[in-house]
Amino acid sequence: MRIWILLLAVLLSGCTGLPDKVTPVKSFETERYLGTWYEIARLDHSFEKDLEQVTAEYQLREDGGIRVVNRGVDKKSGEHKKAEGKAYFVDNADEAHLKVSFFGPFYSSYVVFELGDDYQYAFVAGYNHDYLWLLSRTPTVSPELKKQFVEKSNQLGFSTEDLIWVNQSK
Repeated sequence: MRIWILLLAVLLSGCTGLPDKVTPVKSFETERYLGTWYEIARLDHSFEKDLEQVTAEYQLREDGGIRVVNRGVDKKSGEHKKAEGKAYFVDNADEAHLKVSFFGPFYSSYVVFELGDDYQYAFVAGYNHDYLWLLSRTPTVSPELKKQFVEKSNQLGFSTEDLIWVNQSK
């Protein structure tokens, strides 16, 4: 019985670590991060397959966590998709390393590893190098910011040749 409890504990906590070489932003200010973000680029996964016009909205929860609402439009069917989840800080609220869940007790890392001084863009990773996003407060960003994102992500070991540049046009 103990082995099953240990295995379950490992499974439930195994996806909240940090990818090699990725360091969360320090002096993170939750209030400034709240609101709507546009997904500019991502490494694709089944949960976002064929989605465009993707946004993420963050709001404070009564329990001290953050409510997460992701939205997107399936480019093949035109169907609007929505996923709601919750996020909590892994260690300290001033360190941008959170655990996020969209179903049950299963959490995965959400790591902001670069953040614009004015909170206008964020580079975000998951628990390993398979998860990567560029988020912005606006639906488009400058070519310079895209280049900065690709260069930094390459330095940290992400496969940027697989990035999807998200269509934000309606």
